[in-house]
Amino acid sequence: MIKIAPSILSADFSKLGAEVQRVVAAGAEYIHIDVMDGTFVPNITIGAPVVKSLRKVTDAVFDVHLMVEHPETQIKAFAEAGADIICFHIETAKHPHRIVQEIHDAGCRAAIALNPGTSLAMIEELLQDLDMVLIMTVNPGFGGQKFIASTLDKIHMLSHTIHDMGYDCDIEVDGGINEETAALVTSAGANVLVAGSAVYGAPDVQKAIAAIRAAEQPHVCHDHAQEEE
Repeated sequence: MIKIAPSILSADFSKLGAEVQRVVAAGAEYIHIDVMDGTFVPNITIGAPVVKSLRKVTDAVFDVHLMVEHPETQIKAFAEAGADIICFHIETAKHPHRIVQEIHDAGCRAAIALNPGTSLAMIEELLQDLDMVLIMTVNPGFGGQKFIASTLDKIHMLSHTIHDMGYDCDIEVDGGINEETAALVTSAGANVLVAGSAVYGAPDVQKAIAAIRAAEQPHVCHDHAQEEE
C-alpha cells in the first residue's frame, strides 16, 4: 500500500496545527517533519517542542526526518515529543547501528536516509535492523527542488535487495515528488512518498493526495524502461 507523507516544510507555519489536520483529513497517513540544524543542511526549521504541540492535534504517524549533525543527541527528545518514526542521515553517523538501537529502545521505528550521492553500500549491514530507508531524490535542505532521475536506480536496487533478503523494510522517497514522479518511484519500489509543495501548494489537497497515490505506475514504468534503452 502506498502511503503519502506530506512535508510540513511546505505548510503555512502561521497555522501549523490546522495545516497538519487538513492533510490528514484529506487522506495522508504520515506527517513528514523535517528537522534541520543549519549545519548538516543550510536551513533551520523546528525542534521537539513544536512536534510535541502538533501531537496534540492529530493521531497521524509522525515521520521525523533528522537532517542534523549528531542525531544521537536528539532521539530521546523527539521520541518523548511524539515521534513514531525517527530517521537520521547515514552521512552524519559515526555509530549508526547504535543509533538504530537507541531509536528502537525509545519506542520508535528506525529509518536511515541517504543523500543522492551516497551509496547503498553504506547501509548494507544495517538493513535487517531498519524499519524504513529514506532515499533522498533531491539534495536535502530546501523544499520545492527538482527530482533527480538518477536516484531511480538506487530505489530499484534497494527494493530488490529488501525482497531478496526477506526484510520487512519500507522504502521512502523525499524530494520533487508529484503525480508524474510518484509513478516513477513506486514503479522502482518505493511505498512511502513525501510530498511538500505538490500537496500543500495544490488548490485541492484531497485531489492532490489521491492523484499522487494513484499515479499510473505500469505505463510510466514502461516509458522509463524505453528511456533507459
